[in-house]
Amino acid sequence: MIRKAVLPVAGFGTRCLPASKAIPKEMITIVDRPVIQYVVQEAVEAGIRDIVLVTHGSKSAIENHFDKHFELEAGLEAKGKHELLEELRSIVPEDVNIISVRQPEPLGLGHAVLCARPVIGDDEPFAVLLPDVLVDGDGLERNDLAGMIESFDATGRTQLMVEEVPHELVYKYGIVAPEGEPPAAGEAGALAGLVEKPKVEEAPSDLAVIGRYALPGAIFPLLAETPPGAGNEIQLTDAIETLRQQSGVDAWRMLGRTYDCGHQLGYLEAILAYGRRHARYGEGFRELLTRYSGEE
Repeated sequence: MIRKAVLPVAGFGTRCLPASKAIPKEMITIVDRPVIQYVVQEAVEAGIRDIVLVTHGSKSAIENHFDKHFELEAGLEAKGKHELLEELRSIVPEDVNIISVRQPEPLGLGHAVLCARPVIGDDEPFAVLLPDVLVDGDGLERNDLAGMIESFDATGRTQLMVEEVPHELVYKYGIVAPEGEPPAAGEAGALAGLVEKPKVEEAPSDLAVIGRYALPGAIFPLLAETPPGAGNEIQLTDAIETLRQQSGVDAWRMLGRTYDCGHQLGYLEAILAYGRRHARYGEGFRELLTRYSGEE
């Protein structure tokens, strides 16, 4: 059973500039909490109990968010603001550990994952969650990450979470090549390969990798030996391709929806989706949407 997850958060967030100039992109808020908190919550709901943040010296705000703030909590308690105090204390459940490691140089996603090797070890499987993307499991009995982890547990094979994207946009994504028919939503299927940002006419499918992975610890020795690839960076996909050739890799087709919060329109869409159903602000937010929807 996968109980550990790696969240690479060391990047500078250039797609989010100028908002991310002084604030980590992962700390930009969706309604009333930062993006990174939603991603951690997703992991916790899937059974993850050790969360490894691969971070950078300029990202201390992320670590502080998940740390205890004694003075603030004491002040809230003294003022009788117990509901807000409980919200702060529930950011990280008591049985969940937040662990930070540093990525000293920006050498790629594969290198960021490799930085977690001393914490994870080579004998234990783990998940990787890219914090740019919110995976929304609203209305599902279990979230998509839990389903993908269950598929990994059943097969022992590396899992890549994928979703269907419009065919004309496949050139923006890493697109998987299924063996045979593509898997149905909520199911996994073997892969024949992965093509990074293919031409529309050459794409092997419309299923795009969306930043969630279930990996064996055996990927660490492969990453350590993987030479720099595209952009002169160590690419996670290169090591995954080696795993595919050795033991097979599956695509797990998600049921929910994704929001790319590393892109301004994706971020705004996430605010709309999460704001409309927010327990405290949802009703008022829906009224605002109605009010402004009539304006040009």
